[in-house]
Amino acid sequence: MTSKLLVLTATASILCGLAFSIVASADSTPGPAAEGSPVFGVTLPPGYRNWQFVSIAHEEGDKPDIRVILGNDVAMKAFRDGNLPFPDGTIIARLAYKYESSAQNNAVFGRDQSFIAGEPTNVQIEVKDSKRYASTGGWGYGQFENGKPNPSEKIINGCFACHTKLPPATDLIFTKYSE
Repeated sequence: MTSKLLVLTATASILCGLAFSIVASADSTPGPAAEGSPVFGVTLPPGYRNWQFVSIAHEEGDKPDIRVILGNDVAMKAFRDGNLPFPDGTIIARLAYKYESSAQNNAVFGRDQSFIAGEPTNVQIEVKDSKRYASTGGWGYGQFENGKPNPSEKIINGCFACHTKLPPATDLIFTKYSE
């Protein structure tokens, strides 16, 4: 009976150790969302594609695109209440896609008038943390392509350089809330 108890205890110990090592290795393996952007360490927030719609924008120039802007709950409350500056915890996601003419839609309309979102180009994330990002107006930035952070410090530092050109009343946000 004692040997059976000893074998049972040893087996249970081995299984617990194995289970712990599996869980520990799974927790320590970073996924795409765990990788932070250079400079600010901003990551892709879990579930950001399910956030609420803030606005949509179209950019012209060398790389025309169409962008949908989404906000987390903190951002949406601030937008709706007109609270500026945005409170800490605000996160804004900008999803960009190639801006393309739709031959299929234009054939129906009989002229060139329909444009659609094409392939995705990148996702940009802005995080408001007035202490952590004090030197950049309280905002941290990240840009991601195919779920991975863009490694260019020049691009990421360029985010703040461009946002500082906005009037102070915008709290460095290009987006206007569209109800």
